Parts: sequence; C-alpha cells; structure tokens
Amino acid sequence: MLKNSSILLILLSFFSLISCKKENSPEFKTWVPYDETGLIKSNENNESEQLRYKLIQSKVSDRNELITNITSQLSGFSEEKYMELSPLILDQDIQTLQDNISDEKFSYKELTQWYLYRIAKFESDKDLSLNAMISINPEVVMQAERLDNSKSSIKHPIYGMPVILKDNINTKNMPTTAGAVALKNNQPETEAEIVANLKSYKGLVLGKANLSEWANFLCDGCPNGYSAIGGQTLNPYGVREFDTGGSSSGSAVAIAANYAAAAVGSETSGSILSPSSQQSAVGLKPTVGILSQDGIVPISSTLDTPGPITRNLKDNSILFSAMASAYDKDFGSKVPWEIQSRKDLKGVRLGAYKSYMQNSLYQKAIEDLRNLGAEVIEIDPEAMNFEGFLELLSGDMKIDLKKYLSAHASENIKVKTASDVMKFNFEDTTTRIPYGQARFEGIEDLDITEDELVEIRRKLLITGINYFEKPMIDNNLDAILSINNYNAGQAAAAKFPALTVPMGYNESGEPEGLTFITKPYQESEIYSYANLYEEVSKKRKSPEKYLN
Repeated sequence: MLKNSSILLILLSFFSLISCKKENSPEFKTWVPYDETGLIKSNENNESEQLRYKLIQSKVSDRNELITNITSQLSGFSEEKYMELSPLILDQDIQTLQDNISDEKFSYKELTQWYLYRIAKFESDKDLSLNAMISINPEVVMQAERLDNSKSSIKHPIYGMPVILKDNINTKNMPTTAGAVALKNNQPETEAEIVANLKSYKGLVLGKANLSEWANFLCDGCPNGYSAIGGQTLNPYGVREFDTGGSSSGSAVAIAANYAAAAVGSETSGSILSPSSQQSAVGLKPTVGILSQDGIVPISSTLDTPGPITRNLKDNSILFSAMASAYDKDFGSKVPWEIQSRKDLKGVRLGAYKSYMQNSLYQKAIEDLRNLGAEVIEIDPEAMNFEGFLELLSGDMKIDLKKYLSAHASENIKVKTASDVMKFNFEDTTTRIPYGQARFEGIEDLDITEDELVEIRRKLLITGINYFEKPMIDNNLDAILSINNYNAGQAAAAKFPALTVPMGYNESGEPEGLTFITKPYQESEIYSYANLYEEVSKKRKSPEKYLN
C-alpha cells in the first residue's frame, strides 16, 4: 500500500499536470453546428441575390479539426499573452512587426501563435465566425521557432511573416481543394511556384483561406464566398449584411479580421479587386504573367494571375515582391518591395469616369489626388464589347483544369476533367452543389474549335487594350481611376494591372475601394500614386466587432 505522503505527491503531480495542460494549451468552445434556418430565412428576400443564402455552415467539414490543429500548436500561449501582444500586432504593418521582433518584444513563434489564437477565438464563436479559413498549416509554429533560432542572412521583410493562401494554391502539407468536395483530399506533391518563392524568402504559410468554389466558376448568380468545403464566407464589416465579393473572399476577410500579416488571392476577372474593396483591403491584380500560374487550380491560363491582399500598400508591395521569381524574363528585373518615394503627384495625369462622379467617395478621392498635385481628367470611354468572354473562360477551363488535374492532383483524386466533376457533383446535389453548377454545364455544352478559341483570345485582348489606350493616349494619362471591381473585366481582357485601396465607407457602412488601372508592367507607378493617396486619406478602419 502507498503511504499518505506518497498519495499526496501523486495527487499534487496529477493536479500539476492538469494545470500545465490548461496553461500550455488554451481551450476554445467546441464547435457545435447550429440551427441556421432563421438566419437564412431573414435573408431570403434580400434585394441582393448575393445575400440570399441557402447554407452558411459547411456540411462537409468539421470546424473542430481546424480548432484542434490550432490548439495543438499553442503550447505556452494564453489569453493573457494574446491580450499583452495585441497592441503590438493588431493592425500593425510588416515593418513594424519586424521592428518589434528586433526589439525582442515578441518572437516569430509568438507572432504566429497570436494569429492562430485569434483565428480560433473568432472562428469557434458562432456569433463572430466568418468562415474565412479552410485549413491550418500543422507545422507553422515549429517553422516559426526555427526562424527564431536561425541566423539567416535573408533580409527580405517577408521573413517570418505568417501569410494565408487562397485554397486553390498548392502547398505540400495541406490539401488544395478549390472549395470543392471533389478535391477535398487533394494533396499535391509539389507546391505552387509562388509558394516556393515565398518560402525561399522564409515567409510562413499559416493556412488556407475559403473562397468562392472553383474561383467563382461553378454556379451562376450564387453568393460570393460560398464553397462546399468552407461554407459561406461572411463580411466582418456587416455579417450577412454586406457581400464579401469573390472569389478571393476568405483571403480578404482574413486580412480585414487580422488573421495574418498578409494573404494571397487569385484573379481572372475581379476576384482580387472585388473582395479587397468589399473588405477595405489593398489588393493588386498584377500584369498577367509577372507571377507564375503554376500549381494553382485554374479557370483561364489566358487571364489568371495570383496577387497580394493586405491591409496597407507597403505590405502589399512586400508580398508581391516575395511571390515573384528572383528574375522574370518578361518583367526584366527583380520586383522591388520598396515603393517609389514621392513628395507629391505633380505631373501625374489620371483619368476619372464621368459616369462615377455621383459617388461622393469617388469625388472626395479625386479631390485628395488633386490636392496632391495630380491632374485629373474626366473621361467617358465607349462601352467595351465583351463578346466571347464567357466562351473564352469556358474554353480555357475545359483545357486548363484537365491539365492541372493531370499534373498536380494527388492519386486519390478520381476526377480528371470538368465533365467528371459535374458527374461527381450530381451524386449529392444538396451537399455538393446547393446553388447548381451552371457554369460547369456551360463548359460541357461549349462547342468551339481551337482556332475559334485562339481568335476569341486575340479579339478580346485587342478590344481590352483599346478600351484603355484610346482615352490614355488622347489625354496623355498615366493611369485610370475606377471604383471597386467596376472595370475588372476590361482590365482582365487587356491584361492590365489594377490596384485597389480603401476609399472609405458608404452611408450604410459598406467599404468601397479606389482602383488604379494602368498599362502592363507599371505596378511600381500605381503603387507610388496609391501610396501617397493612402497616406493622405487614411481611410481604412478595422471592423468594430473584430478589434479585440
């Protein structure tokens, strides 16, 4: 028999272990699917089709797996530590985070844990959950700790910064799903080239963000930000009140809610500009071809490009640089991360749409730019003919998706073509395609020859370029000013870069963005214009419910 002293020691050890476990592993609410019937019903007659939800929660994924993956990496972290670090991390730009780490106010490990804790804090609360995340890197804290112990000579500011990827971008240790049940367990063996570039500078992949399923090329007229895997992404500035935009919805929402230092989206036509402007974020859709498409679930190799989404312009430029190859044969040099310094915009000529002048935020933005010295000339270009645009997307996806599935999908993925995906979805339409799959049906129904597709590409490129170049040449313009993603289609066809930056909030509180569009490979120029505008206007505010 054990003596009383021995029993006491065992009990003390037992309670000590419980105490340590509680201290080392913060606990969050167990996610229990809730009855969303009332919430859905309250939106069924919404004037915006984008807000008429059929589902909010995913019927496929278990939120507790996401939370468990986080808590298993929070050893030694606590609510007290989270609150202590919040003023040093919340809404801070990358350079400030790096300075704080240099001053030993926190480590890369603690920075990463802070973001993970925050994701678990909000995404485990049904009243605050935004359905922004699909998966978490199970090794990210360990990777951050290695950087703390490293004496690397890499000086790029993305070093050690936690970055979220849209879940159509390949990574080695997380599935790449595009939000689709057909790719739920897709584990590519190779990473996307932009991810390899990011990691070469020691940037950290924190996790994968929700998105409009198949990058918004599945259903027609369905809500932005919905995927079967991730559920309905929600806008933190107005949950179930404002559209998230699409398709990089989760990436922009994660940035607005401070879930990471930066995020990556992808755009074919508006998929970075739309959610960035809707979430009061900075989003760049680069010139098509600067950033690699390799290892990204495609819509159109003609128009697709990844791009950075951040809370400010300097961070955007940093991530853009880190995503680029060290040397790009088309761009001609390294993509710099420092924004060109300007004292004013004297000599810069910008075009502003006459038809947008009734927008008071647009008017104020133009006033701010004029006060900075820019000449702003009103333009009224002829409407662009988009004939063949949908056929281009359908024709490209039919070819490009097949190539992706052949080259990148893991062996357990049985679908090999868009037609296979459609057949798979028909096996369980309620769970897999609650809004239908009209755009996939359009792929299947498309009757077009390769020569006809080539001709459509050629015509749209010329038409898109002419749409911008005519007013730019006639008025000697350096760039054109738009709103949100209003001219994303024209920029897509022309392959022109576009950069959106917070412009303020309308009367209902919904964010809007001022969008700069210019000629290919002029990203550094529009960064410099927008950077001065950002410094003067200071329009971005964090969503109020996500400030703690």
